[in-house]
Amino acid sequence: MPLAPANQSQLIRSSQKDEYYQTFLRNNANEAFQTLAGSKRWLDWRREIELLSDLAYYGLTTFSGYQTLGEEYVNIVQVDPTKRWVPSRARRCLFVLCRAYFPYLVDKVMVCLENELECGQERRGGAGWRRATSWQRWSLESWLRRWMQRAVGLLSEPQKRACVPAVFALHQGLTLLHRLHAALFYISGSFYHLSMRAAGISYLHVMGLSTDDRAVRSSYRLLGALSLLQLLVTVCLQLNSFRQKHRARQEWKIYRNLSPQRAHRAGPRAASCILCLEERRHSTSTPCGHLFCWECITEWCSTKAECPLCREKFQPHRLVYLRNHS
Repeated sequence: MPLAPANQSQLIRSSQKDEYYQTFLRNNANEAFQTLAGSKRWLDWRREIELLSDLAYYGLTTFSGYQTLGEEYVNIVQVDPTKRWVPSRARRCLFVLCRAYFPYLVDKVMVCLENELECGQERRGGAGWRRATSWQRWSLESWLRRWMQRAVGLLSEPQKRACVPAVFALHQGLTLLHRLHAALFYISGSFYHLSMRAAGISYLHVMGLSTDDRAVRSSYRLLGALSLLQLLVTVCLQLNSFRQKHRARQEWKIYRNLSPQRAHRAGPRAASCILCLEERRHSTSTPCGHLFCWECITEWCSTKAECPLCREKFQPHRLVYLRNHS
């Protein structure tokens, strides 16, 4: 039977069908575990159950050398870079790990690192959160939390403050990477997932070249070009926002050195900033009306665009610097 490279629409339909069956398997596994172990343990292990469900799905299909239900639905088969042979077991294993396990691991590492950097001091101040069940002590999250505590404990306070925006930038970089990969897929028609690109696995359609294949590829190339243009605009806007924040921070440092606070303002009734717990300097107002130090609220907004008090969402450019305000 003639073979031809699978086009974008076939790969997308296959992925959607696989996601449908994965969701079905996850829901049944979650329901069974919740019934047997209870809701509390299910909440602690929900992500791990979903991971095991995905590993089981791809382990019984791709890793075992069979088509997934989505691939069978659109009649496509996996091939290695030579386009002549099916992928080796090592390639299939790498694909399964990149598809199911690595996203879970990256998400756990980023969450643990962000939590330890932002509220590690508060957590170490109280021992209540350390009480964990025997199930939780052996979880990957518990092990990562302990490892992050040791790693972050080696950093100084300035280094910790510098790592917070770095973690945020890494989050944004991963999002932009996925958007770039999707745009390249629309243009080239291969490697719908990053896991496929990492393993070098592509697809052939067993029904041969369809009559509308060229039209389908052309329409997806146009979509890819528009996606690249949108991504470029997004990157430019983010870079411009970063430059504005950096310039505002530098201007604040210069202004602070030129206009030190007067000594008589340090009285017992002096207004304080809830972020630094010191006398408020260079008062700045959020759109909701709460006042903070200029440096404190700008650093806060670099990671969370919301008011620290009432949690109202706003853009950093809406901050109002109050001159001659005591």
